[in-house]
Amino acid sequence: MEYTKRRNPNRGYMKLNVWNDAVELFKLTSISLNQIPKLDIKLRSQILDAVQSISANIAEGYCRRSLKEYLQFLYVALGSSGEAMTRMIGIRETGQLFQEGFEKFDELHYATENKLLALVKSL
Repeated sequence: MEYTKRRNPNRGYMKLNVWNDAVELFKLTSISLNQIPKLDIKLRSQILDAVQSISANIAEGYCRRSLKEYLQFLYVALGSSGEAMTRMIGIRETGQLFQEGFEKFDELHYATENKLLALVKSL
């Protein structure tokens, strides 16, 4: 997906499949959580922050232009990925999220996480 027509070397992260998947994961999660009417506002915020942190840390690390810093931010993104999964499991286990909604999240989360692991390994 193209989010902007303006290009420069600092925006190269937008070409990464893993970044695009992470943005889509945030979109899917936001839609899923909006379907849970009585979800605690703090929990909703924590989940969305964790999911959005994945794409944000991929972008921030990329823009640092240092391999060491890039890897550090990718590890932070992996941590956010684990946090997001844990919180989504929690709301599923408490009956607030149906299995179908969780499955959609889990499928995209798994793909995103594997691409992130592959990116770390390649660097």
